[in-house]
Amino acid sequence: MSFELIKLNYAYDALEPVIDKETMEIHHSKHHQAYVNNLNNLIKDTVFEEASLEEILTHLEHAPEEKKNGIRNNVGGVFNHNLFWESMIPGGSKEPIGEVAKKINEKFGNFETFKAEFNKKGAGQFGSGWVWLVCDKEGNIEVVSTPNQDSPISCGKIILLGNDVWEHAYYLRYQNKRAEYLKEWWKVVNWDIVEKRYQNRNYNECSCGCGC
Repeated sequence: MSFELIKLNYAYDALEPVIDKETMEIHHSKHHQAYVNNLNNLIKDTVFEEASLEEILTHLEHAPEEKKNGIRNNVGGVFNHNLFWESMIPGGSKEPIGEVAKKINEKFGNFETFKAEFNKKGAGQFGSGWVWLVCDKEGNIEVVSTPNQDSPISCGKIILLGNDVWEHAYYLRYQNKRAEYLKEWWKVVNWDIVEKRYQNRNYNECSCGCGC
């Protein structure tokens, strides 16, 4: 299949002042679009040509050796950003809901402690990368970070929430103050979608023809 750039459910200026319009426009229309274009070119005439993003990410071992790093980087770039845009909503919501709220309280004691751990992992990610709230199939949650465009689903995790800590995600407004960006970002988190992901957690069956 040929992947396309995801359409946002809000305008480029809708997340201000947390994320400014110029950053949103460049991030979405330039950076994300480049990952989409690169991935489409890389998977042409491979076993992944008709695969979903999830199938590619969970079966990277079947990528042609000469294309493996490129496919890994770009499929992560597409998938991670798709999830990132959907994780935000103008105005945000104040705190987790439903089962996710319960799991966060069980694991971390309270929401503030969870946010502190998430922000610490994000600020501590060396260089470019992501910070995530993930769970396993049984619903056990944890906070992890990954470098570059690596995605936790390649390690069997289910992503509930992720924040982009590449500099292009925040530098125009926050410059080198990644910690401030992480702190402000909670104001635009869409906890409804996080709860939905938790409720719908599963592993997709592979249909890409790779024989796995």
